[in-house]
Amino acid sequence: MKEITIGSNDAGQRLDRFLSKAVPLLPASLAQKYIRLKRIKLNGGRAQRDSRLQAGDLLQLYINDEFFDKPREDNAFLTVAVPKLQIVYEDEHILLADKRPGLAVHPHDGAEYGKTLIDHIQAYLYQKREWRPREENSFTPALCNRIDRNTGGIVIAAKTADALRILNQKIKDRELDKRYLAIVEGTPKPKEGSLKGYLFKDARKNRVFVTDSPQPGSKSCQTNYKVLASQNGLSLVECELITGRTHQIRAQFAHAGHPLLGDGKYGKLDKRFDRNYQALYSYKLTFDFSTDAGVLAYLNGKQFAVSQVDFVEQYFPEIKI
Repeated sequence: MKEITIGSNDAGQRLDRFLSKAVPLLPASLAQKYIRLKRIKLNGGRAQRDSRLQAGDLLQLYINDEFFDKPREDNAFLTVAVPKLQIVYEDEHILLADKRPGLAVHPHDGAEYGKTLIDHIQAYLYQKREWRPREENSFTPALCNRIDRNTGGIVIAAKTADALRILNQKIKDRELDKRYLAIVEGTPKPKEGSLKGYLFKDARKNRVFVTDSPQPGSKSCQTNYKVLASQNGLSLVECELITGRTHQIRAQFAHAGHPLLGDGKYGKLDKRFDRNYQALYSYKLTFDFSTDAGVLAYLNGKQFAVSQVDFVEQYFPEIKI
């Protein structure tokens, strides 16, 4: 028999989902059977698969020892000797990192072991002793949003399970205001407006397609924009994502006839300019909660921005962000 005391980072989870993380070698079907046979008890009594765990709860697991032999842990973060992070903001619950273009946020198909943003964040928290993996039953610091490898900008990392749950819901409910800067070819007209359409993702080609009318499998997309400056055949625009689809800004501006500078996937590389990846940066983040935010309520109304964007300095040095 093994006992597990539920900590604050485990609280709020359903029992069956907690077991899938804390005892990963225990098949889900067998876990259901053991719950039914009372070989998995909660606080000494009968448990239900959908029981919500609370901090301080005691789980008693009357199951074979073989299920507790954890598989090899993914310790990619341990390969990061000196974490390299541009921290925009940090407190006990969250960390905002300014991801530079060229850095992947997560490993892809096992590649880039120990070289991604999440690896550096986890190594940073581990070395600070804010995160102790052996003391956690199921929680690992995680990213709440993602941006493309060659897009730069603010990425939110949750340092606690409470923060992760709340922010995932706030992002889903669109209670975070994220603004992007981009350089596009030409000058969009009107200079302030909204791009609306329907976006279809082709996972096999790793690209998306935008149409003006709905297509099977497509989803609506909307990007509000404002032209900040125009010169030399280029325009600096600020974008607000109303929906958050894959490659949305890149694909919508290309569909409108104004592909992003350097974006070879959705436009053509212009040899006049020294840029071979998209000029796109998630530069500003505002927490705009309209519902209860629990332990993160103190963030409501706060705004954070990066200190510099390379392509603004290069092509529009007179603009101060």
